[in-house]
Amino acid sequence: MRVDRRAIDAIVLDIEGTTTSIAFVYDVLFPFARRHLRGFLREHRASPELADLIVQLELEWADDVARGEAPPPWNPGGGSGALPDADVSLVAAYVEWLMDRDRKSPALKRLQGLIWERGYHSGELTSDLFADVRPALERWRAADIPIAIYSSGSALAQRLLFGHTREGDLTPHLSGFFDTAVGPKTSPESYRRIAAALAAAPERLLFVSDAAREIAAARGAGCQTAMVLRPGNPVQPLSDPIDVVRSFDEIVVS
Repeated sequence: MRVDRRAIDAIVLDIEGTTTSIAFVYDVLFPFARRHLRGFLREHRASPELADLIVQLELEWADDVARGEAPPPWNPGGGSGALPDADVSLVAAYVEWLMDRDRKSPALKRLQGLIWERGYHSGELTSDLFADVRPALERWRAADIPIAIYSSGSALAQRLLFGHTREGDLTPHLSGFFDTAVGPKTSPESYRRIAAALAAAPERLLFVSDAAREIAAARGAGCQTAMVLRPGNPVQPLSDPIDVVRSFDEIVVS
């Protein structure tokens, strides 16, 4: 795929299955968050940040019930002071229920990011990116093209992932981190908002992802797109002709 530099003002990258293998996310990051969930809740049971997260989780729990789902019971005492052990268990049970369903829950993603932060800082976690990612970031940055990340994982989790790779801190190459606070990844409006935040017209933004529905949404916003095929990625339905690459090396900026 050859991109005319005169026709592009920014590149936006997905993470899972695009810059990082699905296996790293599901076999390393998610299990780490699950293992350390209850310990993290107990350690931070008196923190204002956790109290705010619990409020968000309760709202999401109520939405789940309203949709006719059956999440675990929810009745933490709330109020001021530290959560008792019984309430920690209630919160953990609902969070684990969300994890089991791979929910794109903003509160879950924020909580996972906080748990991963401890793992990255302790050295227990190191991000594993595809080999072509760092050279591509360097090339595009050298061409003065802003590069941003858009993932369902929290912006904190994104910064941690690119800040603690086997090849060092890659965040200096990145100009922005967007999560679902800008909207769902399957909504064209999300890509319009990202383009506006990057001061780029949608038609001058290139979005790269492994997910067909995300590609379709970005195209619906008028963006340029490239679908990346990585080892281990599930087969995606391709209803329209789109640019397909197997490596960022194939995205050549002329």
